[in-house]
Amino acid sequence: MAFVISASPPFDLKSTAWTLTALRLQTTDLAAFAAALAARVAEAPGLFDDDPLVLDLSPLRDDAAAAIDFDALLACLRRHRLVPIAVQGGNAVQTAAARAAGLAEALDAAAPQRTTLPPLTEVVREVEVVKEIVKEIEVLREVPGAPVPTMIVDKPLRSGQRVYAKGGDLIVTAVVSFGAEVIADGHVHVYAPLRGRAIAGARGDTSARIFSTCLEPQLVAIAGIYRTTETALPAEVLGKPAVVRLDGERIRVEPLTA
Repeated sequence: MAFVISASPPFDLKSTAWTLTALRLQTTDLAAFAAALAARVAEAPGLFDDDPLVLDLSPLRDDAAAAIDFDALLACLRRHRLVPIAVQGGNAVQTAAARAAGLAEALDAAAPQRTTLPPLTEVVREVEVVKEIVKEIEVLREVPGAPVPTMIVDKPLRSGQRVYAKGGDLIVTAVVSFGAEVIADGHVHVYAPLRGRAIAGARGDTSARIFSTCLEPQLVAIAGIYRTTETALPAEVLGKPAVVRLDGERIRVEPLTA
């Protein structure tokens, strides 16, 4: 009898970290929710297409009477091409109902269940001579973490393409076409026409900015606050060098001057 030994296993399991959009549910009135979602999607068509989504139920957690029709809720989300995959922040009854509807239970971002490691340290041994007696003194010194490199893209981005600079800045030296998307946790720099969607401060950095030498965007967003082409840009910045920043909770678009 011949035995066949496989050189590698059919699969393996690895832990990964993903950045997911969280939808914080504020009401159990699904008619009102559906109307608000339709209006939001109409403002930025295609922005959330096929995005995996975590439902955050924390605003409803303490309301014992807040029953949620998850079958209707998930159907509404999927009609708008959102992909709900998990739930977090709900009470035991809500979470059980969500799991029965096919959602996984995610860790609550408000109370992450992980251990914080202490800063990486190195031991420096210094030698001190006192009356010809050698004594070793251990000094703990913090070693700074490695900086996150800036991501640079030097090829045009076509419609449907998406680039994400996790933890740092993104520099694009070619055109970002309509329907393409550039995302960074820090700043976004586009030294070419910006015609697609640009998102800076993706993890909530309100000081992040978007720079472009030719601003013609489909959408710009900083720390979750966005502006679409529904609001026309003024002539002094449209198609010209400009910077996008936050002023409180409002998007500001200003000429980029030397």
